[in-house]
Amino acid sequence: MKKTLTAFTVLMLAYAGSAFAAEYTKGEVTKVDIKQKKITIKHEPLTNLDMPAMTMVFVVADDAMLEKVKPGQAIEFVADRVNGRITVVEIK
Repeated sequence: MKKTLTAFTVLMLAYAGSAFAAEYTKGEVTKVDIKQKKITIKHEPLTNLDMPAMTMVFVVADDAMLEKVKPGQAIEFVADRVNGRITVVEIK
């Protein structure tokens, strides 16, 4: 039983570590629409979403993100599906 529990614990820790590893993508902000709560980014491939490089409009997980960026700014960001919408969840 102890070996099974230990193997299970190791497996769960490995899964948790990969689930929380943020995958940042480089991009350039081309438009910020505070009223619509959207940001347009010309970005490199989003490997976690299996999307090629392109320019696209995203919603943001937190409206405060929109006040921290401006058109022409280089950023690194994390995008993911949230409630069926591709959403910027982190910007650095």
